[in-house]
Amino acid sequence: MKMPDLEASSSLDFIRVRVAEDVRANKNDGRVHTRFPPEPNGYLHIGHAKSICLNFGVAAENNGLCNLRFDDTNPSKETVEFEESIKTDVHWLGFDWDDRLYYASDYFRKLYEYAVQLVKDGKAYVDSLTADEIREHRGTLTEAGRESPYRNRPVGENLHLFERMRAGEFEDGTHVLRAKIDMASPNVNMRDPVLFRIMHVTHYRAGTQWVIYPMYDYAHPISDALEGITHSLCTLEFEDHRPLYDWFLDNLPVPYRPVQIEFARLNLSYTVLSKRKLLTLVHEGHVKGWDDPRMPTLSGLRRRGYTPEAIRNFCDAIGVAKRDAVVDVAQLEHAIRDDLNRRSSRVMAVLRPLRVVIENYPEGQTEELDAVNNPEDASAGTRKVPFSKVLYIERDDFRQDPPKQFFRLAPGREVRLRYAYFITCKEVVKDASGDIVELRCTYDPATRGGDSPDGRSPKATLHWVSAAHAVPAEVRLYDRLFNEERPADDAPINPSSLELLASCQVEPSLKNAKPGDRFQFERQGYFCVDLDSKPDALVFNRTVTLRDTWAKIEKKNLKRGGNSGTGH
Repeated sequence: MKMPDLEASSSLDFIRVRVAEDVRANKNDGRVHTRFPPEPNGYLHIGHAKSICLNFGVAAENNGLCNLRFDDTNPSKETVEFEESIKTDVHWLGFDWDDRLYYASDYFRKLYEYAVQLVKDGKAYVDSLTADEIREHRGTLTEAGRESPYRNRPVGENLHLFERMRAGEFEDGTHVLRAKIDMASPNVNMRDPVLFRIMHVTHYRAGTQWVIYPMYDYAHPISDALEGITHSLCTLEFEDHRPLYDWFLDNLPVPYRPVQIEFARLNLSYTVLSKRKLLTLVHEGHVKGWDDPRMPTLSGLRRRGYTPEAIRNFCDAIGVAKRDAVVDVAQLEHAIRDDLNRRSSRVMAVLRPLRVVIENYPEGQTEELDAVNNPEDASAGTRKVPFSKVLYIERDDFRQDPPKQFFRLAPGREVRLRYAYFITCKEVVKDASGDIVELRCTYDPATRGGDSPDGRSPKATLHWVSAAHAVPAEVRLYDRLFNEERPADDAPINPSSLELLASCQVEPSLKNAKPGDRFQFERQGYFCVDLDSKPDALVFNRTVTLRDTWAKIEKKNLKRGGNSGTGH
């Protein structure tokens, strides 16, 4: 096995330093074995990606193994759909568990047998208090708990009752099995925690075989031990549970002795990562399912156009910390911009079309102009884009009465068309209501390719599409789901989180684009073909915007009460 370089530990996070020290000390015979243990009661989100990258990453870096284990201990909320989505997401991120797919339900029999052993040892008992009574007896952070009147039941009675619980003789909530630890402990988790509860619910894997189900705090350390896990990496909310984790390992004849290490979970600005809140968004119809591109789920990010490479790079960039903090969502957006900038083909698409007629361009003529596919990748080559007498440009690229800092098209002004010619606006055509419907322009034939023989250089370059060759498309502009930096549970949805544009026009090279294909719409942003897209009805999702200097200027002016110069 490759030995970690401790001299380079200053560049490692605290978990990797700890793992490296254990390997150097030959703990667990130098093995490193981790696990990713999701509960199949929802879809994975960007916070889970951090844990996936950490668990699988630490194992790979140490020539070790990482298991995928489903914590399927609560059958009332778990489904095959959620399990399959989790498998898909882990694979999509670029990780694989090989033949190490496990379930907590694999260990139900063993967990029951270990519980019987605790009862025989006088370390567990059947409690007949109600859930509310147990909660009341547990005490608070400042007040010690009170012992249950059933705490000192004889071992034989506890065994008999527990066996009857297992046989399904009692209704839900009638009894629970609790560990007998310390009701006066300053750590509330050590105050006789519940090990098993009665649930007459069909398990999505085990069916009706069981009517008692283990609690996560009980199943977690034993599952780790049975699988030979060496380092159980958990988020910080489990830090106070570590003494309980260790108590079970100390008091049961488990085959291995894993160690639990906690790290800070991911908190992202303008985002909720609470599974309960995400469930609410889905079930109340605020979003269109778990894979809605506004959702922070991995399936939503994938549908929006995020790449696994970008997410892995993001997780690597934010690192692993010991204390919770909020990461700016702009860091995630930077990661996808950086990745797509290198891999995405450039194309031209007009989202809010304004018709332009070039009066001095020959009637019926079409030219094929060379366009660069990706200036970041010379091997991407070029493509042909058609140019003709009638074009579409962005409506926002024209102002009839332009503000001082607006350098795009305006009456009498010359601009460059990307890969094409210089054009000058000569006339503005409006309809009866005064809205601009068409621009009449002229072009300079000597400027083909966007260069002028006399050296003049317009201040603005606009993208465009030929009206005769354009392909219609629907474009969905996605923005952050919440306007609040730290959204509360009842925070309202950002009303501008989705804008549908139904009359967009894209260049003909996109005609055969397939779901999942990614592009940079020049001057617009990065876009992905949506799952709803069809050959005769293209649908694109905006993954992330480009930086738009004028948009920032205009937004600032509007806040100050200045003239936006819309020209309408």
